[in-house]
Amino acid sequence: MFVDSHCHLNMLDTSEQGVDAYVQAARDAEVEHMLCVSTSLDTFPQVLDCAMRFPDVSCSFGVHPTEKMTAEPSVDVLLADAERPEVVAIGETGLDYFHIQGDDLKWQQQRFRDHIAVAKSLKKPLIIHTRDAREDTIAIMKEENAAAIGGVMHCFTETLAMAEQAMALGFYISFSGIVTFKNARELKEVAKKIPADRFLIETDSPFLAPVPMRGKANQPAYVPHVAACLAELRQESVDTIARQSTENFYRLFSQINNV
Repeated sequence: MFVDSHCHLNMLDTSEQGVDAYVQAARDAEVEHMLCVSTSLDTFPQVLDCAMRFPDVSCSFGVHPTEKMTAEPSVDVLLADAERPEVVAIGETGLDYFHIQGDDLKWQQQRFRDHIAVAKSLKKPLIIHTRDAREDTIAIMKEENAAAIGGVMHCFTETLAMAEQAMALGFYISFSGIVTFKNARELKEVAKKIPADRFLIETDSPFLAPVPMRGKANQPAYVPHVAACLAELRQESVDTIARQSTENFYRLFSQINNV
């Protein structure tokens, strides 16, 4: 059985099929659990609805680093929704200097710090998005003692050196469909070297459909393709990758068993 450690089921709700069909397709593909991840305050009710409707779906709460807001949410505002029992993680949060350039990024850095504070307060792991911000991401994680709560570097596309720094802080490394892409040579090498007890798999659906589903809207049912790629890279069976990633997921998001 597989777990999709990071998806956006609420973004699939605009299709003719609706969320129900995607959840059923995932079940048919032997995906036993899905973590539906929040990206904004406005869409969190949809994320929460997915977790409340389906017993095999959990959710996170957070504001994506590229989400522009007229008023930045305070720690107290974030806590109000994040403390709900259905919320098993905080994020996705982090830093993204790729999509937002030539801007004063202090607001993004402060948002990241606030999310870490919420995670530590509630003892819920972090889901971290990082792109073109390696040094600052790790620096803030250290400065704010993110190691006290841990979490996952989602949709990882960075270097082995950064992965090692994150793991030293108690974080897991999650691989998405990007690892299946032909041009992801460096990432494939990273995937070979992550310890068995520290990796997760995800779709990040509806984005980044893996090979051989490129060109289609991604969905949790496609996470076995990520597992198959990792199995080939690591010279292990798909069953082994499925078992290890699933065990790692439940170890990290231990609250799921208590909701």
